[in-house]
Amino acid sequence: MDISGLNLLLVEDNELNAEIAETLLSDEGANLTVARDGLQAVRMFQEKPEGYFDAILMDIMMPIKNGYEAAKTIRSMDRKDAKAIPIIAMTANAFTEDRIRAKEAGMDQHFAKPIDIKTILAVFDQVFRTS
Repeated sequence: MDISGLNLLLVEDNELNAEIAETLLSDEGANLTVARDGLQAVRMFQEKPEGYFDAILMDIMMPIKNGYEAAKTIRSMDRKDAKAIPIIAMTANAFTEDRIRAKEAGMDQHFAKPIDIKTILAVFDQVFRTS
């Protein structure tokens, strides 16, 4: 899938993981806004106009507000885009129960770290094809 021009909110507290994801996604032409924790992600989403972000890539294990809590907060906002924006979990936890928990938090898809661009593009293809 071609992701060039997409505005993505990347939520990742680990600096190295954020840099890797940022490089991989930027090299594919995506525009990135990076949040370092779930609370910052919620604030960044709120501050942008409705429809600004095309998708959110959300780490799960973060300080202040974890990915599950941040996804639930975004989904509960009184904005059309909050209900529809694809939220994709990025986590080291790839067990079935982790996928179920991500779905219950309002996330659309889930992939395991370490991330690679082929996996990310396949997930985007799946998410945007079904949305």
